Amino acid sequence: MDQTQQLLKSLTEAHGVPGYETEIRALLRDYMDPLGEVTQDKLGSLICSQPGDGPKVMLAGHMDEIGFMVTHITDEGFVKFQQLGGWWDQVLLGHRVIIKTRQGDVLGVIGAKPPHMLPPDEANKVVVKKEMYIDIGATKKEEVTAVGVRIGDPIVPDSSFVVLANEKTYLAKAFDNRVGCAVVIDALRYFQTHHHPNHLYGVQTVMEEVGIRGATTSARAINPDVAIILESDIAGDVPGIKAEESSVKLGGGPTVLVYDARMIPNIKLRDLVIDTAEALGIPLQFSVIAAGTTDGAAIHLHGTGVPTVVIGVAARHIHSHGAIIHRDDYDRAVQLVTAVVAKLDAVTVENLTK
Repeated sequence: MDQTQQLLKSLTEAHGVPGYETEIRALLRDYMDPLGEVTQDKLGSLICSQPGDGPKVMLAGHMDEIGFMVTHITDEGFVKFQQLGGWWDQVLLGHRVIIKTRQGDVLGVIGAKPPHMLPPDEANKVVVKKEMYIDIGATKKEEVTAVGVRIGDPIVPDSSFVVLANEKTYLAKAFDNRVGCAVVIDALRYFQTHHHPNHLYGVQTVMEEVGIRGATTSARAINPDVAIILESDIAGDVPGIKAEESSVKLGGGPTVLVYDARMIPNIKLRDLVIDTAEALGIPLQFSVIAAGTTDGAAIHLHGTGVPTVVIGVAARHIHSHGAIIHRDDYDRAVQLVTAVVAKLDAVTVENLTK
């Protein structure tokens, strides 16, 4: 594996659901400590500072992944759970999960009432989460508690990083948003040896999936003048999606989000991204997400307002056990982000809000 594959593998295979980011935070700190001065806000977001003269530029990716929490253990030894972040019921049944306990990891599988025992009208319906359970192979409650499982324990998908057959696409859990975390790291690496006309902050936020909470506190810690959010985006190149719904494709280049449910980007900053991509010959895709949002929703409302834009790497099957990204999209996203940051001097940032 090359350096980028190893980075993506280590970040996606690490565990860290909202509010339980200890493992992924420790790994990110290991990557970021050599790249600048690293501090942590009181919710747990990491902030890596690379000082320079000029405006404060905030690069933000969120470290948390979607998962679950233990809410009940039945007398028969089955674990009931609460989702942390958004899950589509149809992607859950039959998948392995890991319960993170004080005594160590416990493997289980998500199950529900067998379809063979359902009447036809129920068998044809989607099973909802409240009817599911996690089976760790126990036969009574005492066996579950004996291995350390208790109410409030986090639960993560069990899924490994794989380089797929064409060697350009990668399969893993948690590309939402460990891919953004990786872009932050690679941007910081770049500016260790290249000039930036600003004070650069690389931020790995917590609890984005449950309400963009770490973005709120880390923005207060930095008080940025401009922000670039690094995210996974939704690929529309799968069966059932019409071109007018999404034209985003794997391998089509990084994306710029022109609208989501809680943020419209700063127009001049958006245009700077578009113009920079065009000048460098980087293919750029445009994304509209009517029913979702990013850390930008909180950051662009900080103080009296922060010019903000979202640059994404498209992924198929996000919010599941296995998403797929394209390496070219990742590399071009890093190239685009570093080129935009290099242009964000005092005059340019001031003009964003004139």
